[in-house]
Amino acid sequence: QVQLVESGGGLVQAGDSLRLSCKTSGRTFGSYVMGWFRQAPGKERWFVAGFRWSGGSAYYADSVKGRFSIWSDNAENTVYLQMNSLKPEDTAVYYCAAATTFTTSPDTWGSWGQGTQVTVSS
Repeated sequence: QVQLVESGGGLVQAGDSLRLSCKTSGRTFGSYVMGWFRQAPGKERWFVAGFRWSGGSAYYADSVKGRFSIWSDNAENTVYLQMNSLKPEDTAVYYCAAATTFTTSPDTWGSWGQGTQVTVSS
């Protein structure tokens, strides 16, 4: 069983930065893909960023490229999402997720955190 616990959300102004954390436990993650998704009110859950825990390139949604960065601290079993130059349209609940195969469809990701709210005011 994989456990994922997010933290770091909050209320910020447009242009500000936030760093989300996802503490992982329960399994070894060497073969896993880790990612962040977000879901705005009344909308579907969308892929934001992801990478393979074993290494390699990260993947980003076009809407966040150049502003968001995903990385891990393997010693702490923690995945981070650094969000810079935040915009009001980034407002959503952000979810950490784990999967064994990388896709951008949330339906294929088997483990999810509880989510953390990010609100960006204009």
